[in-house]
Order: sequence, then C-alpha cells, then structure tokens
Amino acid sequence: MIYFDSAATTLQKPAAVAEAVAEAVRTVTTPGRGDYPAARRAADIMLSCRTEAAELFHTEGPESVVMTCNATHALNIAIKSLVSPGDTVVISGYEHNAVTRPLTAIGGVKVRVVNGRLFDPAQMVEGFSRALDKDVKAAVCTHVSNVFGCALPIGDIAALCRRRGIALIVDASQSAGILPVDVEGWGAAYVAMPGHKGLYGPQGTGLLLCGAGQQPRPLLEGGTGSLSRQQEMPDFLPDRLEAGTQNVHGAAGLLAGIRFVRQQGLAEIASREAEVIRALGDGLAGRRGFHLFRQAGGKSSVLSVVPEGEDPEALAARMAAAGVAVRAGLHCAPLAHMTAGTADTGTVRFSASVFNTTAEAEEVVRLLTAG
Repeated sequence: MIYFDSAATTLQKPAAVAEAVAEAVRTVTTPGRGDYPAARRAADIMLSCRTEAAELFHTEGPESVVMTCNATHALNIAIKSLVSPGDTVVISGYEHNAVTRPLTAIGGVKVRVVNGRLFDPAQMVEGFSRALDKDVKAAVCTHVSNVFGCALPIGDIAALCRRRGIALIVDASQSAGILPVDVEGWGAAYVAMPGHKGLYGPQGTGLLLCGAGQQPRPLLEGGTGSLSRQQEMPDFLPDRLEAGTQNVHGAAGLLAGIRFVRQQGLAEIASREAEVIRALGDGLAGRRGFHLFRQAGGKSSVLSVVPEGEDPEALAARMAAAGVAVRAGLHCAPLAHMTAGTADTGTVRFSASVFNTTAEAEEVVRLLTAG
C-alpha cells in the first residue's frame, strides 16, 4: 500500500515507537501510585516525554506539558479555560471542528471569522489586525490547515495578540514535528497538538502546552496521586489536568516519536515531505481533470485536489482499490471548505510523512492519469 493520509494519522512509525510501547506494556504501571520499580519507571517515562516536548516546543518547563488523549481533548481544555458565554473570539477561516464545535457548545460566544485567501499570509494578518479589537477575549488559529496545507502566519498573528493583550490558542495539529513551534516566543496561552501525526506517536496521545501564568480549568476531576486529602483538583500543572490513570504506554511511544523527530530535524523532515508532495503536484499540474490547491514553491506536505467530473469520494475509493490510501470529503473542517469555496464537493487530500518517497508520488500520478 502507498500511504498518503498522514495528515489524519501517520501509519508508518519509527520501529522504536512500537518497541517502546511493547516494553512499557511489560514493565510499567502508573506514576504517582506507588514507590516500586514499575511505578518509578512509569514516572520516568512521563517526565522524559514532558521534558523532550518542552525542549522541542519551547515551553517554560516540563510541568507545563500536559498529556491529553489527542489535540481535540487539548483544544477543549484550552478553549473552555478561556472562553465563557458572551465572549468574543476571533478564529481563522480554516479551523477544524475541534475548534468550532467547542465554541458552539459553550453557547452565546460571538465568533469573528477571518476569511483570508489561501496562501496569502499578508491578507490573513491584515484580517486579524482588523478583527482583534478591545472586545476580543481570545483568538484561536490553526498553524497549518489540515485541508489545504497552507501555513498561516502564526508569528505575526501572535505578535498582534501580544501587543493587544489577547490570549492566543494555537492548533498545531498539522505542524508539530514538521515546522517550528515556539510557545514562549509566540507568547501563546495554549498550544494543542496530537501525538499520532507529525510526532509519530500512537493514537490516543496528545499534548497541551500551557503558556506562562495560565490556570486552565479541568475537564475531569479525580485522582492524581497528589494532594489526595483535598477534594479540589490540585492548583498546579500538570496534575491539575491529568485526573485518573494516564496512558503511560502511549506516552512511551510518543517519547520515542519525539526523539525520532528531534534526531531527524524539523527542517529535514519538512524538506523531504515537501519534495514528495511537490513531485505529486508537478505531475498533476496542467493536466485536465484536476484542480489543485497548492502553495507557490511547493513547501507543503499536503495537496488537496478537486477532480473534474468525478466525486472526490469515488476517486478516493478508486485509489484505495489500486492500493493507495488517501482521504476525501470535508476532513472535519467544513469552515475551511466554505472559506476556499469547496464546501459543495470537498477535496481529495494527499498528505505525506517522512517515510514517503518521490517514486510513490510518481506512481500515484500514473494511477490518477491512466487511461
């Protein structure tokens, strides 16, 4: 199988990830619940994972790295910690349902959407500059669109938020492990990311990176292994947000994935993924039957395509029958499609990981254009 659906989940993982999970299953229990070797090993895994993440993403320290089930879990904590009914929130026009549904669920939130053109960072900054006035409580912005692969000018948007005293939440689901993420440099209140995409960890893992001075609201209350006599959740991180038994086995795999990313280097990973997607886009460019959404210079690891005269779901099924895994539809981001004008059709999305090759891209082009 040729796998081009890494924007959903990376299927091909470093061997060390599976080995770390298997070793943890055999040898660890739960941190903070005992002073015997298996519990201490679990605590070491959790601390090591937090420490590696804090260094890679430039947080204040390992205690500001909270383990979550996925990016959606992390975004729910971040949004519901900052936003209340009646607040005004600014978002980009490329946000995932993991952002828009929590805002809807809070109720009474006034949402301003910045509908910048695809691959036009200057217009996006201008739109945020107009929208971020004194009435705004928070801004939520994806770093990279999960549908179109366009990188939003998060550094410039973060600077606007800092100058105007507005809390910023960044969804780094499609950038973590590929592009630099700088929590302290951005001055972000929160940055959310999954473990199972660009960090090559197992499904069911994620991270919430908390900016300096944040006091997030727990989504769950329960045992933490700390301050057990009191009936309120601890007021310190990460315990405040990690009620119940943690996914230590997943954290062991995520730790191995983060170490792989750091060893490879972000620039190298981004370059290799972009090379593969560029080969795919170049092979389809100018051919009749395909409308491509691609960035000038080919710097993305995602290529979205609208086939002419064929339903995207039908094309994805045809690719699956030929041994190629892609994703079709709205990709859980209808707002992005409304912004880009593809809400009626959706797109077929090809997304690469560091394990894809240009030879695979060329084979996909051949299959798409055969006959």
